[in-house]
Amino acid sequence: MGQSPPVVLGRVNSLCDSFTFLSSSAFISGEGFRDQIAVEIVDYTAELPDECLAFVFQFLGPGDRNRCSLVCKRWFRVDGWSRHRLSLNAQSEIVSSLPSLFTRFDSVTKLALRCSRKSISLTDDSLLTISIRCRNLTRLKLRGCREITDEGMSTFAKNSKKLRKLSCGSCMFGAKALNAVLDHCANLEELSVKRLRGIHDGAEPIGPGAAASSLKMICLKELVNGQSFAPLVVGSKNLKTLKIIHCLGDWDSVLQLIGNRNQNYKENLNCDINYGSSDSNSNPLMEIHLERLQVSDIGLSAISKCTKIENLHILKTPECSNYRLVCVAENCKLLRKLHIDGWRTNRIGDEGLIAVAKHCSNLQELVLIGVNATHVSLSAIACNCSKLERLALCGSGTIGDTEIACIAAKCMALKKLCIKGCPISDIAIEALGSGCPNLVKIKVRKCRGVSSDAGEWLREQRGSMLINMDACDTDCGFEASVSDIGVHETGVEVGQVTAVGASTSSNEINI
Repeated sequence: MGQSPPVVLGRVNSLCDSFTFLSSSAFISGEGFRDQIAVEIVDYTAELPDECLAFVFQFLGPGDRNRCSLVCKRWFRVDGWSRHRLSLNAQSEIVSSLPSLFTRFDSVTKLALRCSRKSISLTDDSLLTISIRCRNLTRLKLRGCREITDEGMSTFAKNSKKLRKLSCGSCMFGAKALNAVLDHCANLEELSVKRLRGIHDGAEPIGPGAAASSLKMICLKELVNGQSFAPLVVGSKNLKTLKIIHCLGDWDSVLQLIGNRNQNYKENLNCDINYGSSDSNSNPLMEIHLERLQVSDIGLSAISKCTKIENLHILKTPECSNYRLVCVAENCKLLRKLHIDGWRTNRIGDEGLIAVAKHCSNLQELVLIGVNATHVSLSAIACNCSKLERLALCGSGTIGDTEIACIAAKCMALKKLCIKGCPISDIAIEALGSGCPNLVKIKVRKCRGVSSDAGEWLREQRGSMLINMDACDTDCGFEASVSDIGVHETGVEVGQVTAVGASTSSNEINI
């Protein structure tokens, strides 16, 4: 089956070539060829089963798939029942089209509803229609649907028992709606909430609900009172990933509850082992992402109790220091990915990084933004973290030629390196020419001391390496973000299926 699409597409291309030849004026003008025309016009796809045709459609982008659905009645029908993902412009004008739309696309399991700020969105009644028509819906994304209320989401939740992923942003509903989802959607695995106007000071606590046993990922972003999710976070026994980004208020107390939860998990596990049982009623947290939060060393100390963490992001939390980063390193020895944005506060530096090097030998990815590390800590990391494959050094005034030479000489496993806004020169580039034997990609940005000649020389020395340099860029303004770094692969869902007349975006980024 995996090799069917090329064969089928080859037949379709040959059919198109035949049509091009047959439609030429020279050919059609010949009276003697009319009978041959009737013979040549053959739909080779008619020999394919509907399932094979649907399989071919999976390789098309939304625009091409929309056009294919207009070729003939059969393609229109097959496209309808084989589409599992729709992205709709959720303006009120499409209300009258919803019944016919979901009659055609009756197998939808993933639905995105987006509405611009200047438009009136779908209402509770429309969401009810969708919940009735899409009984197998497993994923729902709502963006800018401001007319949907708590009552509408509650009714939707009662009809959507199979929902596994919910992402909502810039909507008006609040705690009541989310509690209804958590109570009725017991299979929910991922919850992403961004800029919900109904989550405000004094909002009722959210969770844990029936979904507490199935939730694996929670993402809270740009909320006024994100602390109301504390019961949900603490009560989600199988939570693996927690992301809290740019939410107001003090988060130390919430992180303390999370740390105590994971400490209890460890104690329960030890108890099970002592009594000869391998079962436990909860699983450990493995990924924590904190960005632009009011978090101090108290919160960082609480994170150190999550001993199974493999991925930790501490970004723009200026009250965190070396003192508790050392505590995290000593207890979280399974760390594989560590991102730190010190926001140039100089509270995190060599002391904390040396502890990471000493205790976290499994480290594979390290991102340092606005952290004034020196060759002392970088040498320790290079020597002790032999599995380090991806490294980004951005916006640091202490990372110069000596530090890069140290990395070049000692980071044998390094594959991707990003240097941005650091005071390095051509000497650092020369060191990379002979060092880091496994390096396949290097990016150098906004480093004034690096010339274009150094970049050309490096290309000659390491011909197979992907080199991205902007030596001619004299703009010293630097505002680093993790998305600029490019040292790690970004998960992208390609080929988002879109209904006719809907948004044509083909890429959707998994958050």
